Amino acid sequence: MDLESIPGVGEKTARALSELDDPERALRAGDVATIATAPGISQGRAARIARGAIRAEHDDPGGFLATDRAREIYREVLSLLKARTVTDYAAQRVETFYPSPRRSRIEEVQSFAGEALEREVDPDALEALEGVEPLREPGDVRVRERCLATTDAERYSEAREAIPELSVEVVEDAQGLAELARGYSTVIALDESFAGVTIEGDVQVRPDALENPAEIVPERPLAFFARNRERIRAAIDVHRAADRSDGEYDETDLAALEDGLARLDEDGTVAGDDELDRLTTAVDDLDAAASTAESVANDRLREAIREEDVTIEGSDLLSLVERGAGVDSLLSRELADEYADAVETARENLIDALDLDPGEAEIARRAFGDEPTFPVERDEDAISRLREELTAAKERRAGRLKRELAADLADQRETARRLVRDALELDVELAIARFADDFACTMPEFVPDESADAAETGFAIDGGQSPLLDEPLEAIDPVDYEVSGVALLSGVNSGGKTSTLDLVASVVVLAHMGLPVPADDARLRRFDDLHYHAKTQGTLDAGAFESTVREFADLARGGEGSLVLVDELESITEPGASAKIIAGILEALVENGATAVFVSHLAGEIREMADYDVTVDGIEAVGLVDGELEVNRSPVKDHLARSTPELIVEKLATEADEAATNGGTEGVHEPQFYDRLLEKFD
Repeated sequence: MDLESIPGVGEKTARALSELDDPERALRAGDVATIATAPGISQGRAARIARGAIRAEHDDPGGFLATDRAREIYREVLSLLKARTVTDYAAQRVETFYPSPRRSRIEEVQSFAGEALEREVDPDALEALEGVEPLREPGDVRVRERCLATTDAERYSEAREAIPELSVEVVEDAQGLAELARGYSTVIALDESFAGVTIEGDVQVRPDALENPAEIVPERPLAFFARNRERIRAAIDVHRAADRSDGEYDETDLAALEDGLARLDEDGTVAGDDELDRLTTAVDDLDAAASTAESVANDRLREAIREEDVTIEGSDLLSLVERGAGVDSLLSRELADEYADAVETARENLIDALDLDPGEAEIARRAFGDEPTFPVERDEDAISRLREELTAAKERRAGRLKRELAADLADQRETARRLVRDALELDVELAIARFADDFACTMPEFVPDESADAAETGFAIDGGQSPLLDEPLEAIDPVDYEVSGVALLSGVNSGGKTSTLDLVASVVVLAHMGLPVPADDARLRRFDDLHYHAKTQGTLDAGAFESTVREFADLARGGEGSLVLVDELESITEPGASAKIIAGILEALVENGATAVFVSHLAGEIREMADYDVTVDGIEAVGLVDGELEVNRSPVKDHLARSTPELIVEKLATEADEAATNGGTEGVHEPQFYDRLLEKFD
């Protein structure tokens, strides 16, 4: 696939897309999450790119939605679908569904929607979906306690590109390697020439290091899982709640993935290892523990001095003064045991506080010397040595655990990707299933292109309920309506003519999106485009009127595969002229083989003006009940519906007749007046 051939994709965007592992798969599948991982591409733009790629794949010229009102209908039904998604991803993903005249695209989405309709909508799955988001690559991972070393400039460049997480140093010889070892916890030499060289410190000779970067920098895969830990966990919950029985995931693998994630902290460090926790705590608490031990020793010694009676003979005191002896000498002579006891207490306190092992405890004991002093002070060199030992042990332990965990999770990375991707796609499927359930939808049937009556078929809707009405489903009267060719739709005001057009438009748009439609049954042809002209507010000026007529002239020339829905076109100009213009438009559409429904209050006049037998359907009001119209919402074929004024006059005539029959004298001449008005409607 030529990426730059996709509508809206230029050279820069094509370069960004080419960095994906498999851009063609992502584009063909409409995988918005994967496309959005390309540099500089947001999720919204990813949806637009995916839609363009799908159009290119199916050779779809676009332009199915030919008018503003047609586009409004699409946005409204799409918003209903998006409202039933949980994740932002699914809301963007449904943007890749659009009405298309191409059979291959319609069938592709129909296959997806058919599987969606078989899904059980589990509340637990919907709740778990709230924690699922597309996976994200971690930001720059930097590891400062390790470095790579090489003597070769070319190898240096390769190393920087292969393992950017580590510093790469150029050395001339083993002495340079030894200097690096004093500044880094671990040095990884890339040259075979260093094999067998003995250097103090953790120096590893790994000529194959660049071939196995995850072993050298386990932080790389661990950062990925740490960044996406909660998203992956949520995807596992979705999978289990939805009880997907596709056999793609083994419960053992899921448990292993969960176990690996449980051993990982959100900062990418290994969790749940007691020894690593002990060493980490010891390093963190060392200074505080040493200070506490020091205080314990001084408190102990101070108490001993306070309680001890020290007697010094005059000659001994003189001898001490002559020698310049101070308190230390006095302690050594008179309180040697007490000092030794205080120091031992400090040592044990430090060892216990840091939970040190025997080797570490031996270093810790040197923090308090045997030579008496007051106050007792810790030996900073010994504390530094202990800190170095603990830190090195911690890093060795952490490094080993990271490598082990990274190895355990390495094979799970693709499983995690699929889990999250499938959970996000499941959200799309469940949105379709919820939409279909909320609006009592069914999959429509398209008349095969090769069938004998394909060219003559328009649409047939049974039990349709417009999803655009702001009413609960149970309050919406089902509508049956079928049109082949061109028809006029008449009916009373507020009888549902516009709602019927909206229903037809919604069914046609959803069907051409490949999605279920709000009806008990729907059968239609594949249309090339949808022209829906909404009711005009007021008479148009000359320029706007001319533009409108030009639009219909274009349809007359090339609208054979079009569906044309028009709501009260007569409002664009004077009633008399409107009837003539509409009659001429209908004639042209009939000759061209288009399918059309024109809502009009001038159906009778238009029929008289047309030079062919115009089909007139009617939404019939069966009467007035308590001042409200009682309407049969399904249009009656070949029937000119009565208007609201006619029904009102008929009601008044009936009431006047009843009053006269019952002997009323007031208004006795009214029946004749009303009868005269009724005759005008014949």
